[in-house]
Amino acid sequence: MISFVRIDDRMIHGQTVTRWSREYPCDGIVAVNDVAASNPVLKAAYKGAAPDKKIFVWTMDHFNEKKDSVLSSKSNYFLITKNPLDMKHILVDLDFKPSDVKTVVVGPCNDRPGTVKLGNNQSITQEEAQAFEDIENKGYDVWFALIKEAAIGHWPDFRGKFDLK
Repeated sequence: MISFVRIDDRMIHGQTVTRWSREYPCDGIVAVNDVAASNPVLKAAYKGAAPDKKIFVWTMDHFNEKKDSVLSSKSNYFLITKNPLDMKHILVDLDFKPSDVKTVVVGPCNDRPGTVKLGNNQSITQEEAQAFEDIENKGYDVWFALIKEAAIGHWPDFRGKFDLK
């Protein structure tokens, strides 16, 4: 079962494990990112960030193969992607329905060329904005929150900064 859905460019780190797992209990984390899943050093680092949790770092293809077993599991898992495009692929293109979770929490999205700054450590590209629009249109609430107490708003608060379809 999925208990929490997050987009975080750092994927698995102390804040995710210590802060968010208090808000949303979890037995493990499923991180989906082709680059991380294909790099043994990155994979080991992510697994080491939460030694008391079951950690899975999967490619998108592997997630697609295992998604039904994640949903039917009695364990609670966080579903995390490194970027909005991967989460859009999971929730919209693959039509994955993460248990009863209807909120996608967006964590750090570092400043990069071609981004619009929404808040501290939360900058997104036009393509990522379209992914958020597509996720919202699928029925999810996209909430920008590095941590709960420092949330800066929901997708409709920022939609007007972008030219969307």
